[in-house]
Amino acid sequence: MTLQQLKYVTAIADCGSMNEAAKTLFVSQPSLSGAVKELEEEAGIEIFKRTNKGVLPTPEGEEFLGYARQLLNQYELMEDRFIRRTRVKKKFSVSMQHYSFAVKAFVELVKQYGMDEYEFAVYETKTGEVISNVRNFRSEIGVLYENEFNGQAISKILKENNLEFHPLFPCGTYAYLWKGHPLAEKEQISMEELSEFPCLAFDQGDNPSFFLAEEVLSTYDYKRVIRANDRATMLNLMVGLNGYTLCSGIICEELNGSDYCAVPLAQQEQMEIGYIKRSGMMLSPLAERYLEELRKYEGYVLEPV
Repeated sequence: MTLQQLKYVTAIADCGSMNEAAKTLFVSQPSLSGAVKELEEEAGIEIFKRTNKGVLPTPEGEEFLGYARQLLNQYELMEDRFIRRTRVKKKFSVSMQHYSFAVKAFVELVKQYGMDEYEFAVYETKTGEVISNVRNFRSEIGVLYENEFNGQAISKILKENNLEFHPLFPCGTYAYLWKGHPLAEKEQISMEELSEFPCLAFDQGDNPSFFLAEEVLSTYDYKRVIRANDRATMLNLMVGLNGYTLCSGIICEELNGSDYCAVPLAQQEQMEIGYIKRSGMMLSPLAERYLEELRKYEGYVLEPV
């Protein structure tokens, strides 16, 4: 296995075509195909599946390409540092379900380290993409939750993707509303009281499984449901339609504003906020510092207004 072979397969994955990759790499297509075949035989897996629409990575190929990209990235860093002797920025990337507190922790991390020497990336996205981003080395860690309902399914998915879940802190279940909502001033809200208002849920795209839902009580028979794909739209729907969503009760006023509140739900369901990482991999100092920022939210819940 050589660095050149790894560069070949990543180029093929990026181009989606043997012919286009060969042009990009300035090699003949037969030479490129031969190099890939040798690598597949040595690795004992099929990296690409050939189709009439081009070449697509197999599930094993996706995992292999993740490691290849990481190795090539590390090689480039070493080359820049010791051969070209250029100043290279250290990188940190995190993916997360739609948690404003996780974004706020990221903001604090960037403020502490600055962007002169570090390159940061944050992806607030679907559950499946959080898992995929960590598996494929797009993010070093991912932030999501487990509970009694989804725990077994999430653990199975993580194990299949060579990932592991680490708990950070437990939290309860709250209805997240705007302060002008008819139920906002109650000390506790039942699902029956919420039934006449639209429940807002984050859309999970091609993975609509109840186990991947970002909201607890995902199997509850809601009378009205509206799905959205970003937090800003969700907040607008809360105001415009008196909608609500279920959350951990950890609210960040600095990012979302002070027009919203969390009210304890009568039907409590415990969940564990945690992070995922690749199995057996050491976390970078930046990742460890980010987790320290997240742990500051343990036991924190904004009181209902």
